[in-house]
Amino acid sequence: MTSSVFETVPPDPIAYLDRLAVSELGLDYKATMLRALAAERGQTVVDLGCGPATDLVALAELVGPEGTVYGVDHDREAVDAATDRTAHLIQVAIRLADVHDLPMADASCDRARTDRVLQHVADPALALREARRVLRPGGLLVLGEPDWGTLTVDHPDPALTAAYTRYVTDHAVRNARIGSQLPRLAAEAGLEVVDVHPLTPVFREVGTADRVLGLQRVTRRAVAAGYLSPADSDRWLAHLADGPFLATVTFHVVTARA
Repeated sequence: MTSSVFETVPPDPIAYLDRLAVSELGLDYKATMLRALAAERGQTVVDLGCGPATDLVALAELVGPEGTVYGVDHDREAVDAATDRTAHLIQVAIRLADVHDLPMADASCDRARTDRVLQHVADPALALREARRVLRPGGLLVLGEPDWGTLTVDHPDPALTAAYTRYVTDHAVRNARIGSQLPRLAAEAGLEVVDVHPLTPVFREVGTADRVLGLQRVTRRAVAAGYLSPADSDRWLAHLADGPFLATVTFHVVTARA
């Protein structure tokens, strides 16, 4: 089953990050994370998994020219894009590095953040210990991650939604439940959790949801993995394309202190 409402080709990763950042969802949760970070002029901030500098300009404005913003990412294409986009900002430095092994001295940063990064990394606990290592005493770490186990897409047959979500949590995302796990993992890394702020975006239009969730592409993978039959896949996608649409997933913003 195909429909013009669904994207059939995966978007370029950098283009995807760019469009999410300026979407209603992106603007909402990123503003929440920025407030929680409470970065001040002259401070040193590290963005762990900075991508193509999606948030580095906003961070640079907060710390001013007398501060420092480090953008760290393991992807060369993202690092190159971030370097180009921040070339005019003297306070921004981009590093090609792994969040499991940060190229920074102990207690060298006042603030640190991760934005939808830990859901993808090999060892979130190690990444959190590294973030704690580079933070000065009293420094803040702000984490933003979804819990894909909370994903629900309305359908007259709830078993299809359950199968789709089960595929997402079992296979589509490496650390699919990380959003709900953040407070525990942060505490185990030696951080003091000071705030947990859940956000639940509501998608009422299938095209908007598809640009974030990749509904048809993920459904095809779920069929290949045996979570949905081809017939069930057709019923599922037909209703999403033509029927009243509703989807939600909970995103957690967690603030922790070193």
